[in-house]
Amino acid sequence: MAEMDVALKDAMQIGGAIGVALVDHTSGMALGTVGGGKDFDLITAAAANTDVIRAKLRTMEMLGLNEPIEDVLVTLDSQYHLIRPLTARSGHGLFLYLALHKDRANLAMARHQLRNIEQALEI
Repeated sequence: MAEMDVALKDAMQIGGAIGVALVDHTSGMALGTVGGGKDFDLITAAAANTDVIRAKLRTMEMLGLNEPIEDVLVTLDSQYHLIRPLTARSGHGLFLYLALHKDRANLAMARHQLRNIEQALEI
């Protein structure tokens, strides 16, 4: 089982990674971040993406869909943004947020690696 800091550092090893955060979607607070920079405010992005996950959860509830969200993908011209809710009981209400350079990332591999990191994460 990986601790949060190790998991975040592992996520930054994913090809094309710009930044990663572990976020509480009830408060919007980032519990931990790695990466980002002056051109990419990871704290703001992580907090703003709580609205994305909340909207998706509300939509699924309205539709009566009782399946867990594996991940949410936002594709921009130059970036991918992956939002992966934690499925472990101890991670309820948390999600991993990973931003990637589109031209340097392999999306399928990034999703696979983020899934492995999420499964190993111990909160």
